[in-house]
Amino acid sequence: MIRVIVIGGTGHIGTYLVPRLVEAGYEVICISRKQRTPYLPHALWKKVRQIPLDRAQSEQSGDFGNEIKALEPDIVIDLICYSPASARSLVSALQGRVRHFLHCGAIWVHGHIVQAPSTESQPRNPFCDYGKNKAAIETYLLGEAHRAGFPATVIHPGHIVGSGWIPLNPAGNFNLEVFEKLARGEELALPNLGLETVHHVHADDVAQAFMRALENPSISIGENFHAVSPAALSLRGFAEEMAAWFGQTANLAFLPWDEWKKTVSENDANQTWDHIAHSPCCSITKAQKLLNYQPRYTSLQAVQESVKWLMDHGKLDISFSG
Repeated sequence: MIRVIVIGGTGHIGTYLVPRLVEAGYEVICISRKQRTPYLPHALWKKVRQIPLDRAQSEQSGDFGNEIKALEPDIVIDLICYSPASARSLVSALQGRVRHFLHCGAIWVHGHIVQAPSTESQPRNPFCDYGKNKAAIETYLLGEAHRAGFPATVIHPGHIVGSGWIPLNPAGNFNLEVFEKLARGEELALPNLGLETVHHVHADDVAQAFMRALENPSISIGENFHAVSPAALSLRGFAEEMAAWFGQTANLAFLPWDEWKKTVSENDANQTWDHIAHSPCCSITKAQKLLNYQPRYTSLQAVQESVKWLMDHGKLDISFSG
């Protein structure tokens, strides 16, 4: 049986990916700090071997890569690598030891995009620390794949949503009050003209992308792929569609950025700025053609599932019959 180690497997992607792996016949070992359980229950988790391991502490002592190697994996899926040093340490330990290594990147590697939708081959312009680190990891892993034969694949998800998760809202932040205002038909102010974009993806579609890459190593090794919904949303269009879903007509106002940011908390303003400054809009043509990646959810469907879950669990003050 092929042994797969999933690092960070109890998070949002792992919640959907791990059961998929078990169902496909893999022996699965999940590495996590065991500080959370999967977002959704699944009977197949009973077949997963879970090993508690604090990556940060283990890397500090220089042991993490060797601890993963000692488990004798055939495949490693790393969902929680955030620094080039962390990636180099793990690759050094696993070089010549695994048949496939899959890394979870981020569409933030693009920074500001050159053209929309952005393809995987467009120049990288990251401008935040997270994006810069993810771009550096991508460059390193694909470089190792092409120069040294390390079997790396990089998957870049968009804004992940799904049941149990607070979705990025039409104001470009995570304040649930935005959805409540739309549901009640109250005025919602958006920055600028509301034409900046966001690009969601359901966590299960990200899991699908990883599975497709895993099933097609001859095609996916040495390559990078976007894992997003079929189309991005403008903030304005997102707000209008969500209001309609709630049975309302969107009551929107628009303010220049310097005025708008004064109407929200500093935390909400910072989150919104990060998203509108990036305004991602990514192509999935490469993943569709090479991996047969076929996302089940549009951006709106993924967000609506998330919002419905929040409503059903009493986390949103909304009366809804849709």
